Amino acid sequence: MDFYGKELIIDLHNCDPKTFGRRSLRRYFKEVCELIDMERCALHFWDDVGVPVKYRQTEAHTKGTSAIQFILTSNITIHTLEELKAVYINIFSCKDFIAKDAIKFTKNWFHGKVVQHLEIDRL
Repeated sequence: MDFYGKELIIDLHNCDPKTFGRRSLRRYFKEVCELIDMERCALHFWDDVGVPVKYRQTEAHTKGTSAIQFILTSNITIHTLEELKAVYINIFSCKDFIAKDAIKFTKNWFHGKVVQHLEIDRL
């Protein structure tokens, strides 16, 4: 079978919520893309910044920042949960990359513990 891409799924716990802000996430995307040799395109955030209080997320499992960094060959998504000190990341690319480098970098960036990761080859 032909290789059409790779997806890396990383779940981190016991992270430092100070790393969850938009400024930190912008830098994370920039640096992880440099590390795994991906060309960045558009970046979009979803969070409660500028959202009226009555529409903000309040549950621990939904309160946080989500973002998608489009890359030339697909995307990187992230979901942070401040109260749970958790980060969930998916890196998908039709271009191959070294997953172990992305895992180590991500763990160090968020000062967390990788509780699980999964690498899937897309065929």
